[in-house]
Amino acid sequence: MMEFLESQYLYLGLMLFTISYPLAQSFEYRVTLYKQWKAIFAGTVVMMICFIPWDIWFTDIGVWWFRDDYITGLKIFLLPIEEWLFFIVVPYACLFIYEVLKYYIKHDLLRPIARYVFIILSLLLGFLAWYYYPQYYTFITFGLTSIACLLLGLRNPDWIGRFLMMYVVSWIPFVLVNGALTGMLTKQPIVNYNEAEIIGLRIITIPVEDSVYSLLMLMLVVTVYEYVKSKPNNSST
Repeated sequence: MMEFLESQYLYLGLMLFTISYPLAQSFEYRVTLYKQWKAIFAGTVVMMICFIPWDIWFTDIGVWWFRDDYITGLKIFLLPIEEWLFFIVVPYACLFIYEVLKYYIKHDLLRPIARYVFIILSLLLGFLAWYYYPQYYTFITFGLTSIACLLLGLRNPDWIGRFLMMYVVSWIPFVLVNGALTGMLTKQPIVNYNEAEIIGLRIITIPVEDSVYSLLMLMLVVTVYEYVKSKPNNSST
């Protein structure tokens, strides 16, 4: 086990492990996530159009970088192939959580407070973005997420409570996966960060900015996912 953790296949293996259960269970009769492939595809593609250039830019200027010891070495536009898979695997796994929670928890428990949570979070992130300017990762991530949270809170879609619940539950795999990426299980982290571009506050080994980055990514994915699902011409078969 320790030999695999210290190998060039670690990042790839982590992504395959992350997708394995959600993908297998997507065909389970109570969830049937596979039927929403159009919405999943649309949400993932739109998110990647926004996040991949951002990832390439930050890699290029050294905000973060990838340790060669833990990747296969195949890169596309500066990014390891495993990083491209990250933007496919993680949204899919979180959409699986989103749909499973909707199926098993019938009452939308967080609906009454969700819009206020996002509006308050918007104000907090906006202040922190201003306070930590010009640290690139903190300022850009907190600033963009502040705007997104405000728009979501003001728009207050029917699914806002369900999304908040999914994000809270997704912290369990988030800590495991991002912890592995940032050195929780290995001698060195797979993903390394320029300390001058982050606050320095970490959740175990994970920069706090990563949790906000994840929130923004998932907001975009679920917004497009729900929009496509709601269209009359969207087929679920």
